[in-house]
Amino acid sequence: MRIWQAIILGAVQGLTEFLPVSSSGHLLLIERWLKIDTGGGLFFDIMLHLGTLIPVCIVFFKSIKGLFVKPYKTLLYLVIATLPAVAAGFLLQDKIESLYTGGTLLSAVLLSVSFLLTATELFFAGKISQKNKNALPLLVKSSIIMGVFQGFAIVPGLSRSGTVITGGAVSGLEKCKNAEFAFLMSIPIILGAALVSGVKVARQGVDVELLPVLFGVMTAAVSGYIAIDVMLKAIKKAKYGWFSVYLILLAFMSVLTKVVFGV
Repeated sequence: MRIWQAIILGAVQGLTEFLPVSSSGHLLLIERWLKIDTGGGLFFDIMLHLGTLIPVCIVFFKSIKGLFVKPYKTLLYLVIATLPAVAAGFLLQDKIESLYTGGTLLSAVLLSVSFLLTATELFFAGKISQKNKNALPLLVKSSIIMGVFQGFAIVPGLSRSGTVITGGAVSGLEKCKNAEFAFLMSIPIILGAALVSGVKVARQGVDVELLPVLFGVMTAAVSGYIAIDVMLKAIKKAKYGWFSVYLILLAFMSVLTKVVFGV
């Protein structure tokens, strides 16, 4: 893999990990369209995920510290919210991902459907958030709902951040708390994905060029920081319309490029 390809993938990973447009779906599309071979595959994926973790730790440093302050309520809520995604990942992720890879027309159609589902849920999330007059604090109920929604986001093309924020809106969670907790929920998920991939890499062995990996990680970190800033502003205003329009166009392009150009 060349450095410019690593930079593109790093930028895509960083921006789409936190914007409600699906990082997994975008990476599948970009790799398909540009015919990028990541070489080390899993190792590169691990490093990009860890790169996106850097801006989260910077922006939410105080909130992360607060997890370990008595009575540990937010930490407990975070554990509860993480469990559904862990269960879904272990039971279903390999089977689901096999349907979305391989470069077939079916995989392109399925990815488009996932993009459209994300666009739909964002539309309703905005409507619900704007109608919520009596916003609630973070409770066990809201953490469970957000956790279940995050479990569905193992499907490529279904945005993790968008789905989790929709869950927060459905539970009536206050906007700023919804944003903060949604980003905190990304930490164990990113670490978990890195750990699982790391075990696979350790078993298989890996041979990669470190320079492209370094550029990819740096780009993911910088673009991730920008995405967090944009997303925080969008959540506070509960305006996700442009993201929905973008995802509808992307869904159309996913199928069109496959049918017309074979990519």
